[in-house]
This record gives sequence, C-alpha cells and structure tokens, in this order.
Amino acid sequence: MHTPSVSAPDLHRIRAGLSLSSALSICLIAGFHGSAALAQDGAATGMATAQEQADRPDPDRFDDEEESADLSTRPLEDAPQDTVDLPTGQSADSEEIAFEADTLSYDSSSDTVTASGSVVLRSGDRSVRADRVTWNRNSGEILAEGRVRFVDENGNQLFSDSVVLTDEFEAGAMENLLLALRQGGRLAAETGSRGADGTIELERAAYTACSVTTPEGCDKAPSWRITADRVTYDPSDSRVRFRNAYLELFGARLLPLPGLSIRTDGGPVAGFLVPDLRISKSNGLEVSGSYYWRLGPNRDATASAYVFTEALPMVSGQYRQLTDKGAFQITGYATYSRRISSLTGNRVGERDFRGYVFANGQFQFDPNWSLTGSVRRASDRTFLRRYDISRDDRLRSTIDLERIDRQSYLSIAGWATQTLRLGADQGQVPLALPAIDYRYRLNDPVLGGKVELQANSLAILRDEGQDTQRAFARARWDLRRVTGMGQLVTLTGRVRGDVYHSSDNALTDTALYRGNPGWEARGIAVAAVDVEWPLVGQFLGWDQVLTPRVQFAASPPIRNLAIPNEDSRAIDLEDSNLFALNRFPGYDRVEDGARVTYGVDWQLRAPGWDLKTTLGQTYRLDKDPGVFVDGTGLSERVSDIVGRTQVRFRDFVKLTHRFRLDKDNLAVRRNEIDATVGSARTYAEVGYLRLNRNIFQVEDLQDREELRAAARVAFRRYWSVFGSGVFNLTNRDEDPNLGSDGFQPIRTRLGVAYEDDCLEMGLTWRRDYLDTGDAQRGDTFQVYFALRNLGFR
Repeated sequence: MHTPSVSAPDLHRIRAGLSLSSALSICLIAGFHGSAALAQDGAATGMATAQEQADRPDPDRFDDEEESADLSTRPLEDAPQDTVDLPTGQSADSEEIAFEADTLSYDSSSDTVTASGSVVLRSGDRSVRADRVTWNRNSGEILAEGRVRFVDENGNQLFSDSVVLTDEFEAGAMENLLLALRQGGRLAAETGSRGADGTIELERAAYTACSVTTPEGCDKAPSWRITADRVTYDPSDSRVRFRNAYLELFGARLLPLPGLSIRTDGGPVAGFLVPDLRISKSNGLEVSGSYYWRLGPNRDATASAYVFTEALPMVSGQYRQLTDKGAFQITGYATYSRRISSLTGNRVGERDFRGYVFANGQFQFDPNWSLTGSVRRASDRTFLRRYDISRDDRLRSTIDLERIDRQSYLSIAGWATQTLRLGADQGQVPLALPAIDYRYRLNDPVLGGKVELQANSLAILRDEGQDTQRAFARARWDLRRVTGMGQLVTLTGRVRGDVYHSSDNALTDTALYRGNPGWEARGIAVAAVDVEWPLVGQFLGWDQVLTPRVQFAASPPIRNLAIPNEDSRAIDLEDSNLFALNRFPGYDRVEDGARVTYGVDWQLRAPGWDLKTTLGQTYRLDKDPGVFVDGTGLSERVSDIVGRTQVRFRDFVKLTHRFRLDKDNLAVRRNEIDATVGSARTYAEVGYLRLNRNIFQVEDLQDREELRAAARVAFRRYWSVFGSGVFNLTNRDEDPNLGSDGFQPIRTRLGVAYEDDCLEMGLTWRRDYLDTGDAQRGDTFQVYFALRNLGFR
C-alpha cells in the first residue's frame, strides 16, 4: 500500500519561500500522487467583495470511502486491523479509534502501543495517516510521525512532520505543517496547534488562495501570498485572522495589512479595496479608493473617494440589499467642478454640483406578480463621460408591473428618458406613462389553432413637443399544420381597431411622423398563408437542409398617414423582418396591400462546421407602395434582395454577414459583417457596417459606415496584449451633415494584462478623438489591479 508523504524540507520551502508552487506540487503531487493532488486542484475561494463574487469549487478531499478503497489494494490478511481498548477514564459512549498498520508492537513496561508502516487511524469523520503512531496508554497521548496527514470533521487536511493527538482524537501540537482548507486556501507554518473546537493556531505562517499547479499538473508559483507572525483559522465562521501581516506579490513584500481578516468560503468581509490609478486629459492624475461594509447577511455598502490633480475630489456610494421578495441597489456620484470649454480647453464658469444616480431593483411578490424598475439621472450631459463612468448617450428610467401565467400577460409600465446628446432638445424627448399591455391566449374550439387577444394603450407626453395617446384592441388567429408531403403550412388572421389623439403636431420636425391633430380612428385586417418545405439530403457527404419558403399576405388600405408615428420610424428591410406580417418595428405604422414574399433557407452541417444562409425578396401586387420611404428597400413593387450567411467552425471561427442588394443594379445598400477568429485567450474580432440607403429627408435613417476591430494575443501562460478601435468611415457624400473625410477615429485602446486564477492586473491606454462637452479628447492611462480571492474587488 502506498502512503502519502510530506518531507520536512518540502514544508520548510513552503514556509520560507511559500514555495506553495514547487514545494506544494512536490509534496502533494509527487509525494501523494492522486490523493493529495486532488486536494490542491483548482483555485481556492477567498473573500468576496462589493464588486464581484467569483465562485470557486471546493477542493476535493478524501472521505472514508476513498481511504478504504486505497487500503483495499493490500490483502486483508496482511492488513492488521484492531480496535484500541478504551483507556482508563474514557467514557464508553466515546467513539472508538480504529487503526490499520503493517506492524504493531506493545511495550508493557511503558504501556505504549506502537504502529508503524502505512498507519491509518479513524474515529468518526476524522482520520490520520502516518508512517509511525505511538500511543501512551497512561497519558492518553497519541503521537503521529512521518508524512502525517490529518483530516478533520470539516474536511480540512493537515500535512505535517508530526502531530500530537489526544485519546479523543483531537489534534494538538504540530510542526512544519501545511493546512489545505476544504473551502479553499492553503496555510503553511513552522508550528501550530488545533483546539478541541477545531480552531487552528499557526506561528510564522504564510497563506495563499491561489492554485499552486496548472490545469496540466505542472508547478506554478502562487501570484500572491500573505505572511504573518500569527494566523488563526476559526472553522465556525470560516475566517482566517492575521497578526502583523504583509502582502507579497510574486515574492516581493509590498503592503502591510494591519488587522486583516478574510473568509475562506466566499463570504464578504468589511475592509479597504485596492485603489485604482488613472491619468486622463480632463482630470489629470486620478487616485480612487473604496471601503466595503458588510452590514448583514443580506445587505452591504461601498463608499469610494476620487482625488484628481486637475479637478476637485469626487465621492460615490453604493448600497445593495436582498429582501424576501427581491433585491435592489442604489449607486450615486457627487462632486463640485467647473466645466471645460470645448474651444479653449480651460475651466470656465462657477463650480457647480455635478452627479449621477443609478438605482434598480426587481421584486417577485408571488409566482405571477413582479415589479421591475430603474432610475438613471445625471446632473448634466457630459458628467458621465468627463469622469469615465459611462458612454451612454441617453439615460432611461423605467417601471414595469407584470403579471404572467400560462394563458395571460399583463404589463403596466412607464419610462422617462434623459438625453445626453449635445444639441438635442430635452423638451422633445418623450415621457411614456402609462404603457399598458394585456394579452390572453386560448385554443380555437372551431377550426383549431391558437387565438391571442390583446389590448394596449400608451400615453406619450413632451414638454415642448407633440403629445400622443393611443389605444387599440387586437385579435390574432394562427393555425399550423404539416401536410402529407412534409410542408409546414401556417394560416394567420388578424384584426385590430385603433383610436388615437394627438396635439401640438406641428412641433414634430418630420412631417411624415406628425399625423392629424385631434381624434383619429382606423381599422386593420390582415390575412396570410405561409408555406415552408424542408428538404433533407446529402451534399458531398454532408448533411444539408434546403427550405424553400413562400408567404402571401393581404390587407385593405390603411389610414397610416393620418395617425402619428411614435414607434415605427426606423424601418429597413432586412433578413430578420423579411417574413414579418408588418415590417415596421412598432404599432403606429402597418403595412397594407397584397404581397408575396419568397425566399430560401439552406443549412449545411459537417464535422466541426455549420453553415446557414437565407435569401429572400418581396413582390407587391399593388403599384403604390404606400407609406414606405425611398431607400428602405420596400418603396417599389419589387423589393430589394436581403440575405444573411452564418459560418461557424467549432468554437474557433464565427462569421455573420448580412446584406441588402438593390433590386435594379445589385448595388450593396446594406453590408454588415461580424467575424471572430481565435480561442478564448487569443482572438481577433472585426465588425463592419455600411448603410447606403440615400435617405436624406427622414431622421433616424441616415447613411453610415463604421468599422470596429479588437484583438487579444496571449503570450506565455498568463500574459496578453490587447487592442481595439472604433472608426467612422462615413463621408460627406453619405451624410452632408458630417465633416468627416471618410476616415475618422472615434476611440482606440491598447493594453497589456496579466490574469490567472486569483490575480488580475494590467495597464491600458485609451485615446478619444472627439470632444464631448467638457469630456476632452486625448489620452487616458489606467492601471488596474485585483486580488480575486483576497476580498479586493
């Protein structure tokens, strides 16, 4: 039988250099083979923080079944087994200590029992393995020596040169020990002791929560460790407390950590977080730090301070709470600062209060009813970009009360939007309250199929713009059947009645969107039949599915232009809405007339490869295209041709190409490419979009051309370099309102990073090429540092 071993030199190396890299791998892999190696696999869990909690699996441990399986390799008759007689004074109710050993001797003069050669002792959930065990029956002391491994009732594993145990199998004094915690983390020390309650006291100790081996089983030096004069591990609260502790990074002592206390079960502990360092054009040098409070098992808070060389300080705070019905969080930023002139670059005006608040939450009152809400407000339009908090160009606050069951859905919602676009009129931004939507599904008892009933209402208010209120009721019927030849046939019927009221219509700049002021009503009816015919076969030995599809839809003329258009403005023919009964994205515009839509889907599968492509077009039976604008691909009797192709090779290559071709000359009106090549650590991404629709008279439909690129290259095992860029390729011919010459960088980024199982750090350089108010263009440098399993971040 092979017995695990820990040599004294190994443990000295662990303690002195925390060679919890080579030393641990030597003593736990080479010495223990599969047994202790399992105890060292994976990253140990450290303290969680306000920013994130990283889940880590508990390290494997030996249970009694594993030990018995190991011992069973030796013939039963060659493995002496006995039960030690209870010593004088021990209660008969106490657990007996069973042992196995190669040899057993008894010294009657000293009343001492000695077991040697692959000794295994068990008592309840605890066990000891050692080369030699001596039990003094007079004193009740049990001394285990030589490659000792003690597993306690909590699953923690103690490796030591020697361990003193009581006759009740409680570990006492230990020397040259290594403690592998079941919940994560490893402690090495010169001396230590274990109390009856499981508390472990260590002297001149070192701690790490990093893995000491790679996934391939090779040695790995831990990224960081903590050294301390004294360490106490209390299993009752899974906490490790340090006295006179220092943080060491890659073997270099960097930072004193007075009063440090961490948890090994992923639970958070109050304390300071690692500071951030940044240099930006707008604020100069920035140093920020945070303090985290654990206010209870279901709530916490974080306070942060930011100090700048070119601006006054800023503070922020976050509060989070989990209730019996849901969870919510509130985050806020506040400062006093002066604006930066976009002309001179100097600070101008008086110091004003500037800030931002973000709160959101979700509550589930019962299996059906829930409430979701969020609030986002900034003091001005450039605060978020000036302090690099967010690059959003609008902030939306929402509330939504929902009821969902198997047959019905109810939503009572509202939203308000704050624009952050310079030059945009906040008075023209709508407030939607209330937005009510109710749907009910039932089976059709006459013809079969499904029936959905819907009622919807919406009120849109503006301070300085058009106000609109609408309400409609709708019924939809769908019937799907598969014919004997394999065609999938879908029949659809839909009727709807609308009522609208609007005022101040002339304040809407685009006349096509205004509608008639006052009350308007309309009726809508649509009927459609959709046929798909999947054809399955082989192509060059690969599986393929060819699916021709045709759809016929008809609707009588609809009074579209009499109705205000609030939610159906961004219309464009593409593969996603090719077979939609209404190509408009909302309810205010509805496609009318009779039309035939035809296309084909093709899918090809081979080992490792997956190819999907779609191609289609629409033909109108009416000469008048109705409400569609030139350039959308739908304004003539025959539409443009749209398609999408997706290619995927395992998880290494993914390519998506969407396009729209002019039906007259096959000119590319929409060209969109998204491609990713590489693995999770080394990859390249490219995104390209060009909209060549020649639309100048309608907002939201201008031509655009943009390129996005990103790449990351891993070198060595944990290091990588990365970069990205966003470029505006739109020229004056495509959009006369732009001053671009066809190549205008928007933002670029370049950096280097280190990331392993418990440490993340890096340096990032970013350059912004456009001024946005007092968020100046220029260079930004940021240093970031995160100790994942120590409670920092």
